[in-house]
Order: sequence, then C-alpha cells, then structure tokens
Amino acid sequence: SAMARHAGPRLPLIVKNLIPMLSSVFDSQRVTTTAFFAELLGSNVVNDLMLLETVMDNMMGRQKDACTLVRMLALRGLGNIAAGSPEKVRKHGAKLLASMVNGLDDKDDPHNLVALEAMSSLSKLLGHVEERDIQSMLLHIAIRIRPFFDSEQPELRHSSIVLFGNLSRFSEGDCEVFFEQILNGLVTLLLHLQDPKPEVVKACKFALRMCGPSMGCEGLCDMFLNHLREDRSLHYGEFMNNVCKHLMQSYPEMLNRLISTNLFYFKSSWVDIRAAAPMFIGFLVLHVDDEHSPQVDLDQLISGE
Repeated sequence: SAMARHAGPRLPLIVKNLIPMLSSVFDSQRVTTTAFFAELLGSNVVNDLMLLETVMDNMMGRQKDACTLVRMLALRGLGNIAAGSPEKVRKHGAKLLASMVNGLDDKDDPHNLVALEAMSSLSKLLGHVEERDIQSMLLHIAIRIRPFFDSEQPELRHSSIVLFGNLSRFSEGDCEVFFEQILNGLVTLLLHLQDPKPEVVKACKFALRMCGPSMGCEGLCDMFLNHLREDRSLHYGEFMNNVCKHLMQSYPEMLNRLISTNLFYFKSSWVDIRAAAPMFIGFLVLHVDDEHSPQVDLDQLISGE
C-alpha cells in the first residue's frame, strides 16, 4: 500500500519483474508475489497505470495453484478491485463472480480458507456487479454457502450469513427461487440471533433485515427492520413470539417444515441455541390455527427427534 501511494511510476517495472515469480517452484515466492499483487489491486493506481487487467488476469491464473494460501490471496486480490477500481467491477463482473464461485467449490481446502475469502470478496463485489451477471449464479451460491451458517468457525458463520443477506438484494427478479432459499435458512438465522459470538448475531440481524422485503409478509418485514437494528438490544422471547404469530398467519403450511428444522438444533453444541429451538417450536404450535394443527407430530416432538 505504501508503494501504491508513493512509488507509482516505478510499479510497471516492478510488476513486470514479479510476474515470472508467480510460476516459481517455491511456494514462498508465489505467496509473496500474490500477496503484493492482491494489495496492489486495492489501490486505483493499477487503473491509472493501466496495470489492472494484467494483474487481475494473473490473479485469476493462480486459482489452480497447488498452494492453498496462494489461491486464497488471489481471491482476496480480486475482491480488492471493489475498493481499488470499483468502476471496473461492472466490466469484469462475470469473470470475477466465476472466480469466487470456483473458490467456494475448492475441493482441496480442508480449513475452508479459500471459501472464507471467496465469501468475503463476494460481499465486496456484489455492490458493483450487473444484476444479470449474478442472477445465473444466485441459486448455486445460496445453496453452497448454507452449510457454513452452522460452522464451528465463527468467521465462516459470519461471512456466509453476511453474504446471504447481500445476495437477497438480487432476489426480486427471481423471487420464487430465492424465497425458497430464505425459507430454508430462516430457522437457522433466527436461532443464531442467540449465537455466542456477537459478530455472528450482528450478521444475522443484517441478513434478516435484508431478507424481510422478499418474504411477502409486511408484518414480519417491519419486525425485522424495527427490532433487528444493530444498535438495539433484543428481547428474544418476546420477539420470537411475535415472529411465530406472523409466520403462522402468512405461511401456516410451513409448520411441519419449521418444526423439523428446529428439531435438528435440539442437539446443537451451543447451549443458547439448543434452548431457543424448543421455545421456537412452542410459539409456532401456540399460534397455529385448528385447520393446520394436524401437521404437528406429537410423538416426534415428545421424543425430540
């Protein structure tokens, strides 16, 4: 970043001399060069010096690197374009999004470092891409990140939930498809309002506020917007009672599905979430009307399975 600010005229030659190092047999040289290029992409100087396409293409070429750290840093660099040259993200949107999806699907990523960077970078890029570029990938990304909502790693929970919230802004054009994804994630997002990590709770509040307008229930949308502000403390029991009332008024046919998802969390390793799940079910059953109450399997509830 210091070189981007103070050594602009020297950068073209430095970049030219570093590019061969991206093919070095030594991991350390590839990591260092990729890290340098990744940070460089966070500055508009690469655009001013007409280096953007060169550096970007070389970052994309690192996606198959044998070193996990190189693949992760390459995605960080591509995400940094949103800060360094946001006006260029639209032009290269399809390629950038494809790179992020490839990162999410990385098969040799045991600690999910590449996936974490892909989710973080996607959130940066989404504010600048064309809607048509994201629409074709929307469903795949939503399905792919869903398992991370319950990851043992708080960074993965946070990044995946924030990304899900950011994706929802593109749901209006294909509301039916993404609405299904919102319903699939709704119980998890509501339960993780009791997550032990404050940053994950904040992410859930954000995602629910973003998803509210796509749910077709004005009362629920208003509740999310009013009660889930970052600066507002939440009375969880009272909030969930009212949420369940709106859910059963608007989607009574969803009762069995909502109960089944909650039952999964009876065995959660997080005690507050384990406690929230039966309360969630209790409020659902409390507010369901007689017509839809046969959906409730009492034997299943009593056994907690």
